Amino acid sequence: MDPESFRQIGHQLIDYIADYRLKVANLPVMAQAEPGAIRAQLPGTPPESPETFDAIFQDLDKVIVPGLSHWQHPNFFGYFPSNAILSSVLGDYLSTGLGVLGLSWQSSPALSELEEVTTDWMRQMVGLSENWSGVIQDTASTSTLVALMCARERTTNFSLARGGLQSEERPLIVYASTQSHSSVDKAALLAGFGRANVRLIPTDERYAIRPEALAAAIEEDIRNGLTPCAVVATVGTTATTALDPVEAIAKVARKHNLWLHVDTAMAGSAMILPECRWMWQGIEEADSLVINAHKWLGVAFDCSLYYVRDPQHLVRVMGTNPSFLQSAVDDKVKNLRDWGIPLGRRFRALKLWCLIREQGVTGLQDRLRRDMSNANWLAKQIEATPKWRILAPVSLQTLCVRHEPDGLNGPELDKHTQAWAARANASGHAYLTPATLDNQWMVRISIGAVPTEREHVAALWELLQRVVKE
Repeated sequence: MDPESFRQIGHQLIDYIADYRLKVANLPVMAQAEPGAIRAQLPGTPPESPETFDAIFQDLDKVIVPGLSHWQHPNFFGYFPSNAILSSVLGDYLSTGLGVLGLSWQSSPALSELEEVTTDWMRQMVGLSENWSGVIQDTASTSTLVALMCARERTTNFSLARGGLQSEERPLIVYASTQSHSSVDKAALLAGFGRANVRLIPTDERYAIRPEALAAAIEEDIRNGLTPCAVVATVGTTATTALDPVEAIAKVARKHNLWLHVDTAMAGSAMILPECRWMWQGIEEADSLVINAHKWLGVAFDCSLYYVRDPQHLVRVMGTNPSFLQSAVDDKVKNLRDWGIPLGRRFRALKLWCLIREQGVTGLQDRLRRDMSNANWLAKQIEATPKWRILAPVSLQTLCVRHEPDGLNGPELDKHTQAWAARANASGHAYLTPATLDNQWMVRISIGAVPTEREHVAALWELLQRVVKE
């Protein structure tokens, strides 16, 4: 494809995406496809001869879009907001179109320095002090893995330069809440701790980790000859957006010199609102944290912001310096290859840069306040309606709800919950995520898609009341 063909088809592509965003509200929110149906419509072998983009657009309409669950739909209330505000989409388009790669500062100076600027903008926007340095990773899962690897090396005085974990006499222990994301468990396994050395600490009635239980678990492990290494606190847990008490956890971590990583992947975006910063009181005592800008903030996936207070721990673990990447300016610049697992990196900062510039801080703040207001409105409707329950505090934009008819409990109540949630999703008028809480099924309602307004939330409430009667 030459540049002129690219220009012509590129205009068509932009029009296609714009048209999709305009019509998405008229599509079923959840994909209606059966397993294997999409694959059955696609050739099993690659084309021998070139095909036109007209044919590709036709298959997008016929096969691909009908097989999508539409995360940008105003009635998408599943999982979490994974927005792709169009200014950020253009930034992603720029990143791909420019086709540059960040192997070192010298390989693309603007890539590195724009990332430094945008992560520092976000640092300021969420109220972090100048003690923090940021870098863009792909996801929170990678950020948590990086954090636990750094914790492992600090605790072992950098055993990676010797025999690694195999040379350690005592197992290292990681602590997290029973409500923590599955990525914490996965990161602990990939970092070599082993599942037997992950302690899941019980939570209180608000589903936040109990600091006294954390302290007791650490003391017991020390008595048993083990080595406490790291704590992962969560601000905005997956199931309920519960808020672990960071300040109290930090005191425990400091006492035993444990690395404290704070997973604030979803809720971290809310810290651009000064009135929400009480939610991570004590954050300045943490060693690292992650905010997924590709969730509620609105950056196109993927764009996780990983912050550390002492970059040397990160660079010493992740650093690499092959001869072909060395340059005369290495002592004057930040080589981002030393700040994460991959050697190369995409120009992700463009997505964040375009978003912040086009929306402005106040525009982003207004949208998040709108979503929280809508969540509070819906919570009031549910609380005022017999046989409906809100199961966890509504701190942000996620509600955990259950309809509890008289005489239903245990497995029968679970069956009822899953059935009405399935009916709501099958209707095409909403997408909700069932999950378990306290070993019983409930339904999560996550409010935060860019086009979602009060009218959509009100329509959702009408739908829920209707499907529980069917």
